Amino acid sequence: MGCVALTIFVTWIYYLRRLDWTETRAAMTNDLVERMVGHRTRLAQESRERWHEGEDRAVENYLTQSQTMDRANILQLMAPRGWLAVGLCGIAFTFVTGASDMATMAVSVGGVLLGYRGLQKLASSLSAALGARIAWKQIAEIFNAAARRQDSGSPDFAARPANANRVSTASGSERGSRNEPVDETMLATARGTESPEVLLEAHDLTFRYREPGEPALRGCGLRICRGDRLLLEGESGGGKSTLASLLTGLREPESGLLLLGGLDRQTIGAAGWRKRVASAPQFHENHVLTGTFAFNLLMGRGWPPAEKDFADAEEVCRALGLGELLNRMPAGLLQMVGETGWQLSHGERSRMFMARALLQGADLVILDESFGALDPATLRRCLQTALDRAGTLMVIAHP
Repeated sequence: MGCVALTIFVTWIYYLRRLDWTETRAAMTNDLVERMVGHRTRLAQESRERWHEGEDRAVENYLTQSQTMDRANILQLMAPRGWLAVGLCGIAFTFVTGASDMATMAVSVGGVLLGYRGLQKLASSLSAALGARIAWKQIAEIFNAAARRQDSGSPDFAARPANANRVSTASGSERGSRNEPVDETMLATARGTESPEVLLEAHDLTFRYREPGEPALRGCGLRICRGDRLLLEGESGGGKSTLASLLTGLREPESGLLLLGGLDRQTIGAAGWRKRVASAPQFHENHVLTGTFAFNLLMGRGWPPAEKDFADAEEVCRALGLGELLNRMPAGLLQMVGETGWQLSHGERSRMFMARALLQGADLVILDESFGALDPATLRRCLQTALDRAGTLMVIAHP
């Protein structure tokens, strides 16, 4: 029993080391992708000599965790061998002293070998099970992404008087005071005369992509009320998409307070936050997955879809001007798209991303530069559709 307990203990230690190593590797991969995707913004915000700050430290930390994990793995592999060594030493002593006959010796050797094989199977089984648990922690949110609640009401989309609020953002290249914005980022809102219900509010948010770098956002604050229609515009590198990633819960602020319905992210949970805030990220950060057109539209709403889901998807697509595309595709919503299927144009992909966000029934929908590939007539049509179907809407665009 002692050897079994020891095997379980060292396997658990190996699991903890492997979990830390996996999370570090995933963080390094995410950082690399962000650096590649945001290369143009980095060119605008940082000097060349600072591009690789922090990389050596990240690699050194990764190597240290790799060595720690390898040592724990060696201990896990040695635990069954320890049983084998102790058992054979005991049998050898009995054999040398002649205290047992050959039959007893044979049974003892068989028992030791059987125990050794059992401990090996236990260690490998526990390692495989805990490895599966680590893998599940990495992909669980993808499987849970379809658990968004459905829109239960039909909000009033009547026109309302507009007020203007300013969001102060500062890019990484800004060198001024804390409250001094680097660009003229404006927030145009539409609110009623009655006291509106506050949906989301941010106070003094600061965010930087890595610790030694300049903040991409500094001292940013805003308030979004239920039913608002907002336009967030500014020059490239001003922090618009970074702010959107904080509002959607894809990133966490370094400091400041961010509340959704009066509760912070720790209280609501990452999954609960993303059920209530949906977004269509910038074109280069979004994806058409190899699957049916319906799957790409409804992947954040629920799968397998019900008949009403198909009807809603087709209605939204036709409202966005994708009716001609549906008519051309032989299988309609069930047409395979992506790398091995029907190829979509730039504008069609942009509208598919918009439809994907609108179909999730979230409290707040954020469209990040979703209209750049559209002609003026289609843009007006898509904007009106978004205004009609999103309970609360934020549109991010260049001036």
